[in-house]
Amino acid sequence: MAAEISQIPSSNGADCSNYIGSDGGNRPNDPGSELELTALDAISPVQGTGEKRSRLRLTIVIVALDLCLFVAALDQTIISTAVPTITSNLHSASGYVWIGGAYLLANAASGPLWAKFSDIWGRKPMLLSSVFIFFGSSIICANAINMKMLIVGRTLQGTGAGGLFQLVMITISDLFSQRERNLYMGLLEVMWAIAGAVGPILGGGLTEKLSWRWCFWINLPISGSTFILLLCFLDVHSPKTSVKDGLKAVDWAGSLSILGMTLMLLIGLEFGGATYPWNSPQVLCLIIVGSLLSIAFIFSEKRLAKYPLMPLRLFKDRSNVACLIYIAAEYYPPLYFQSVEEASPLKSGILILPIIITQAIVGFLGGIFIHRTGRYLELMYVGSVLMAVGSGLYILFDANPSISHILGFQIAFGLGSGSLFQAPLIAIQALVSQSDTATATSTLGFARNLAAALSVVIAGVIFQNSMDTRINSLALPPINLPANVTALLSHGAAAANVAVVAIIQDPIQKLAVKEAFAGSFRNMWIFYTSLSGLAVVASMFVKKTVLSSIHVETKTGLQSEK
Repeated sequence: MAAEISQIPSSNGADCSNYIGSDGGNRPNDPGSELELTALDAISPVQGTGEKRSRLRLTIVIVALDLCLFVAALDQTIISTAVPTITSNLHSASGYVWIGGAYLLANAASGPLWAKFSDIWGRKPMLLSSVFIFFGSSIICANAINMKMLIVGRTLQGTGAGGLFQLVMITISDLFSQRERNLYMGLLEVMWAIAGAVGPILGGGLTEKLSWRWCFWINLPISGSTFILLLCFLDVHSPKTSVKDGLKAVDWAGSLSILGMTLMLLIGLEFGGATYPWNSPQVLCLIIVGSLLSIAFIFSEKRLAKYPLMPLRLFKDRSNVACLIYIAAEYYPPLYFQSVEEASPLKSGILILPIIITQAIVGFLGGIFIHRTGRYLELMYVGSVLMAVGSGLYILFDANPSISHILGFQIAFGLGSGSLFQAPLIAIQALVSQSDTATATSTLGFARNLAAALSVVIAGVIFQNSMDTRINSLALPPINLPANVTALLSHGAAAANVAVVAIIQDPIQKLAVKEAFAGSFRNMWIFYTSLSGLAVVASMFVKKTVLSSIHVETKTGLQSEK
C-alpha cells in the first residue's frame, strides 16, 4: 500500500516536507512517519472509487452544504439581538438563557446521534432529515404563543441544526482529502461569518420594523431550496440498511445516557442560585444524576455497545482530548450593548460586527494556510493565546466604554477564535482512521456545542446572581433605586428588562444601574477568560501529524461498522 500511495501525486506543489506526505518523496524525519501515513490512508475500505464528479455537480453540492451551515448559523445568531424583545413580549425573564440554551443543548446532544445514524443509513438520508426537521421547527417557533412553545420549537431547531452542523463537516470530509478539504472548510467559516455579521443586524431590523417572528420565517426559503439541491445533486455512498437492522445497531444505552447527562447537568446549573438555592434537593439531584449518567455512558461505550456512539479509543490519544476544549463567548455582547450602551437591537447587531468580520477573514486565511503548508499547530497555539487575551480584555468593559475599546477588544478575540475554527477539527481528523472520521468529527462537535451550551447557561447564572446582589444594594441609600425598577432588574429578570435602563430619569441612578450591568458582565468575562486559559494549556498537548493528500471515499452502512 505504501508503494501504491507514493504513486499518487499531491494536488499542491508547495514545499511541505516536514508536514505533508506528497509525491512519496517528502516525509517527516521520524522513521515511523511512513507507517503513520500508510495506516491513515489505508484503513478506509474504498479509495478513489466511483466516477469523478463533474465540476458543476460538485459546485452545486458545495453551495448546498454551505447553505445548510449558513441557515443553521443564521438561526443561532439572528436571535441574539431579538431575545430581549422576545422575552419581554412573551413575559418570561428566564427565557433569555433558554432561548439560546435549548438550541445549543439539543444541538450538542443530537450531534453524535446524527453522525452515527449517517454511518448506518448514509449521509444523504440523514442530511435531508435534518433539513426537514429544521424547516418544520422554524414554523413552530414563528407561531409560538408562549415561552414554552418557543423553547420546544428551539429544541427541535437545535436537533435539526445538530445534524446540519455535523453532517456538513462529515460530508466534506468524505468528498475531499485531508489536505484539500481545508479550502472548503474555509468557505464554511465564511458562511459562519456572513451569518454572524448579517444575523444580529437582520434580527434587530426585523424585530424593530416587522416582528421577531420573522427571525424564524426567514429560515423557510433557505432550508427549502437547500433540501431540493441536496435531493437532486448530492451523490455520496448510501447503503441499503433496513430500518429494522439499523435500529438494532443504534447504541441506545449510550444515546439515552448522553442525552440524560447533558439535560440534567444543564438544567441543574440553570436552576442553581436562580430558581432554587445551590444546596436545594432539586439542584443537587439534577447534578448528581447527570454525573452518574456520565459514568453510565462510559460503561456503555466500553462494555455494552456493539457499535459505540462515541468509541473510547478516540480519547486514548491526549491530542484528541486536547482538541475537544472549545469556548463560545459571543452570545452575551448584544445584551451588554443593549443595557450599558442603551443600544437598539439593530445597533447592538452592528456593534458586534468587528468580531464577526475578523473571524471570517482569519478563518478563511487559516484554511488557505493549512492547505498550502500543512501546518495547523501554529494556528492552535496562536489562536488559543489570542482568544485568552481577547476575552481577558473584555473584563475591562465598564459602564462607559470607548468605541476604540469596543472595536479593539472584539478584534483581538476574533483573531483567536477565528484561528481555532478549523485547526482542532483538522488535527483530530488527522489522528484517526478514515472509518472513524465521522465519529471523531461529531465528538469534537459535541464537545464544542456542549461547551457552548454550558458556557451560555453558567455565564447566565453568574450574570443573574451578580445582578441580584448589585441591584438589591442599589435599593438602599444613597442610590435609593425605586422599588418598581428593582423588581424588574432582580430575581433573574435583568436580561429580559434591559429597556428599563433607558427610562430611568435620575442620572445617578441610571449610572448606578449601568455599573451594575457592567460589573455583572465583568464576572462573566472572568469565567470565559479562565476557560480560554484551559485552551492555551490544551493546545500544548496536540502533536504534529502528517496530513494526507489522498482522497479516500467513505463507505457507510453496517458492513463498514464491523
